[in-house]
Amino acid sequence: MSKPTQFDAHADTLGRSHFETVASLLPFLWPRGYWNLKVRVAIAVVCLIAAKVTNVYVPFLYKGAIDTLDSGAAVIAVPVTFVVAYGVARMFAQAFGELRDAAFAKVGQHAIRTVALATFTHLHQLSLRFHLDRQTGGMSRVIERGTRAIEFILSFTLFNILPTLLEIFLVCGILLVRYDFWLAVVTFVTITGFIGWTIGVTEWRIKYRREMNRTDSEANTKAIDSLINYETVKYFNNEDHEASRYDDALARYQTAAVRSKTSLSLLNIGQGAIISIGLVIVMILAGRGVADGTMTLGDFVLVNTFLIQLYLPLNFLGFVYREIK
Repeated sequence: MSKPTQFDAHADTLGRSHFETVASLLPFLWPRGYWNLKVRVAIAVVCLIAAKVTNVYVPFLYKGAIDTLDSGAAVIAVPVTFVVAYGVARMFAQAFGELRDAAFAKVGQHAIRTVALATFTHLHQLSLRFHLDRQTGGMSRVIERGTRAIEFILSFTLFNILPTLLEIFLVCGILLVRYDFWLAVVTFVTITGFIGWTIGVTEWRIKYRREMNRTDSEANTKAIDSLINYETVKYFNNEDHEASRYDDALARYQTAAVRSKTSLSLLNIGQGAIISIGLVIVMILAGRGVADGTMTLGDFVLVNTFLIQLYLPLNFLGFVYREIK
C-alpha cells in the first residue's frame, strides 16, 4: 500500500464544501466545559446586534439634520441636536464593535491554541516513515497559516459577513416600505452583483494564491532543511546548489505573487465599477424623487449613505472567501 502524500491530503481538503469548512469551526464558538467563553460569545452577539441597529439608525439622524437645515428653520438648536446625536450614534456604533471584538478575542485565541495543540499532538503520533521524509520548513508554514486563519474566519464570518447580509435585507426592507420600489431593487441588485463578482473572481484567482502558498512552503522547506543540515552541505561544497534550489522556489513564488496581485486589481476595479453604477442609479432615482416632491434632500443623502454602508463591510468578503477556500 502506497504512502499517502501531501497532494492526497490536499485533494481531500479540496473536496470539502465551504459549509463543512465553516461548520468544522463552529464548536469553537460554543466550547464545552468553558462557561466563561460561552458568556463572552453571548456578550459579543449582544454587542453585534447593538452595533448593527445603531449603524442602521445613523443615516436617519444625518437625514434629519439635512432636512432641518434645508427647511430654513431659524432655530439653530434643532439641527445641532441632530448633528450631536449623529456623532454620538456613530461613536456608539464603533464602541459596540470594539467591545464585540474584545469580548470575542479570548474565544478566538482559545480556538487557535486548541487546534495548534491538536495538530502538534497528531504530528507526534504519525509513523517514523513520515518523520524521516519530513519537510520541516513547509510544515511549519502550513501550521502557521492554518492557525492564524482560524480566528479570522470565526470572527469575520460570525461578526462581519453574516450580519452584513442580514443588514442588506433590513435596508432593502426600509427602502421598500418608506421609499420607491425601484430604490430597493437597485440596492439589492447592486449588492448581490458585488457579492457575485467578488466570489466569482476570487474563485478564479484562488489558484494563484494556492501556488503562492505551495511555493512559499517549498522555499521555506529548502531553506530550513538546508540550514539544519549545514554540516552536510559544507562537507560536500553544496552551497551553490542549495542556493540555486532556493532561488528556483522563490522565482516561482514571485511569478504567482505577481499574478495574484494583478488579478486582485481586476477584482477591485470590478467592485468599484459595480458600486459606482449602483450609486449613480440610486442618486438619479432619489434626485427624481426630490424633484417630484416625494422625497426630501435628507432622503437623497439617506439612500446614498445606506448603499455605501452596505458596501464597506463587504470589502472583506473576497478575503474571507479566500481564507475559507
